[in-house]
Amino acid sequence: MRISLHQRQAQRGMVLLVSLVFLLLLTLIGLSSMQSANLQEKMAGSVSLRNQSFQAAEAALRIGESAVQLDSYSLVVCSGNQCAPPAESTVVSAAGLNSTSGVTWIAAGNGFYGVQNIGTTLTAVNVPSNTSATLYRVTAVGIAGSSRSVLESVYAKF
Repeated sequence: MRISLHQRQAQRGMVLLVSLVFLLLLTLIGLSSMQSANLQEKMAGSVSLRNQSFQAAEAALRIGESAVQLDSYSLVVCSGNQCAPPAESTVVSAAGLNSTSGVTWIAAGNGFYGVQNIGTTLTAVNVPSNTSATLYRVTAVGIAGSSRSVLESVYAKF
């Protein structure tokens, strides 16, 4: 079986076309995998920052609860809108008094905590029955990079 010269030249052109298409496909696959790897790296960094901010908020919360636990700690009972959870916790960036919520933010590590006296009760959980307990709301904010975590606990002091 003999292949004519004309058929050989046509096949050579086809091989070039197929190899260029194959090269284009490999390039697209390579670019796609690079974008995927870049996205995964960003997600891993975001998870890491979120974890760091959460740990900072937990640490600030424990510091705030420890401050409330002291016998000498006292705070005026809040009233009206100042008894609501502090709305500025999502934007607070410096220690000090917030006039709207009445919360004094205190710097602690990579975050802040604020305490509110939300009154007394006779029905607090894990407190002996008919024992008056003062309830304190401790709000903590942890910041790491662009990530912010807000935690809150209610501490019953009796």
